[in-house]
Amino acid sequence: MNSIDMFLVQYGLAAIFIIMLTKSVGVPIPIPADVIILAAAARAATGKFVLWQAFLIILLAVILGGLIQFILARGPGRNLLYRFGRYIGLTTARLDAATVKIKRGGMLSLSVAILVPGVRGAAIAASGLADFRWRTFVPGLVIGSTLFLTLHFFLGYLGGSVFVQLAHLLPSMLVVIGVLILLVLVFLLWRVVRRRKAAYRRDVEHAASLEVWHEGICPVCLGLYTANQLRSPSLKVPL
Repeated sequence: MNSIDMFLVQYGLAAIFIIMLTKSVGVPIPIPADVIILAAAARAATGKFVLWQAFLIILLAVILGGLIQFILARGPGRNLLYRFGRYIGLTTARLDAATVKIKRGGMLSLSVAILVPGVRGAAIAASGLADFRWRTFVPGLVIGSTLFLTLHFFLGYLGGSVFVQLAHLLPSMLVVIGVLILLVLVFLLWRVVRRRKAAYRRDVEHAASLEVWHEGICPVCLGLYTANQLRSPSLKVPL
């Protein structure tokens, strides 16, 4: 049982809510959001969490955190963001570029930006700096966050059900090979998506490493988490 699983067993959905809320506000807690969401979905697949409860609790945390970050960026946190944002990957140039892009694209642009690796934090902050209207920001945040979470829950739930069954039916070596193939396929898919987003990322420069770790969509995290769950003999310590 890895550290993420132990954390979920001991503290449950309440702690997940607090951590995801804190991360969504912009505090750089060094735990990838991807892994937390995938682990929660995997536990739901094995019956340890109720799926709809886990989904709604995390969605509420992400949306509430985004709203708080938006309010801070519009008001008291504006100067602090420009002054200290570079320490979490939100440089002045990156914020300005994101602000222009978000302002031009409106609600749809914000929703899409939330799905792009390493751009979510900058997009929400940029919306505040651009003085987005609430009627534009809130729907964009809700739509983007819902799609972001749905993608991760789909992958995590799939990994927590299908792969666990395969782990009991197939020899360990075949499972390992399968996981490696999955990693390659996911990486290739990620590369394709990344290239198609190249034009967008030229306007919004790449996040610093801390920002990417903080919240980017991470196919590697998915593969590593799945591999870790299947490595054992009883082949898996229960989540």
